[in-house]
Amino acid sequence: MNNILAITYKELKSYFASPIAYVVIGLYALVYGYYFYLAVRFFERQSLQMMGFGAGAPAVNINEQLIRPVFQYSRVVFLIVLPMITMRTYSEEKRSGTIELLLTAPITDFQIIMGKFFGAMGLYASMLGVTVIHMLLLYWVSSPELMPILTSYLGLLLMGGCFMAVGLLISSLTRNQIVAVVATFAVFMMFWMINWIAQFTSPTTQAILNYLSITGHLEDFMGGVIDTKHIVYYLSFILFGLFLTARSVDVERWRG
Repeated sequence: MNNILAITYKELKSYFASPIAYVVIGLYALVYGYYFYLAVRFFERQSLQMMGFGAGAPAVNINEQLIRPVFQYSRVVFLIVLPMITMRTYSEEKRSGTIELLLTAPITDFQIIMGKFFGAMGLYASMLGVTVIHMLLLYWVSSPELMPILTSYLGLLLMGGCFMAVGLLISSLTRNQIVAVVATFAVFMMFWMINWIAQFTSPTTQAILNYLSITGHLEDFMGGVIDTKHIVYYLSFILFGLFLTARSVDVERWRG
């Protein structure tokens, strides 16, 4: 466990010692803030319209009509920023030649992979942490439901874990960071668009593709529902991605 924590600390330190962490967090904060501003303006106009209809108008739900759309729209930024987080995890080690030192150190492949995974997840969690400020502002002026917010963050963390596992795998296959970014982005897009592709297939294929969709499993979390089938899917995806990464690192060890 100490080795995993040491690698996690090393990864986090390397992120914040370079522009990567600041670019990733800043870009997400900028786009999320813009979406949040637009959502607040839209929610404000909608609330005024409902008030104009009088007492018979339906109540406006701040969670469903403001918070949920902001989280959904801001997910698009993940396609851009998450490959930037994982691109250097192994590619930079190979390019600089430090991968040999890492593989010959008295640590296991499992410890290396988990340390790098937790390091990437730490930066991702920091990125999501910026949005907590916006939630606190909403609590200052309103009273949104807490559970949908907490489950949304849980779902986003799990979805991000899937993307991190994929990014680690691709980074372990190349020494070129540009190749790692482009390939990771392409795979992310495939899983992002799989729901759209499913619409043009047979019912059986559509059911399979919908289940494989990373974003599709996030919807219940956004609504405040924790379903074990979604948690099992995300954890299985993460474990399978890390397993493939372990096999890739093992091949690299034997080549060395």
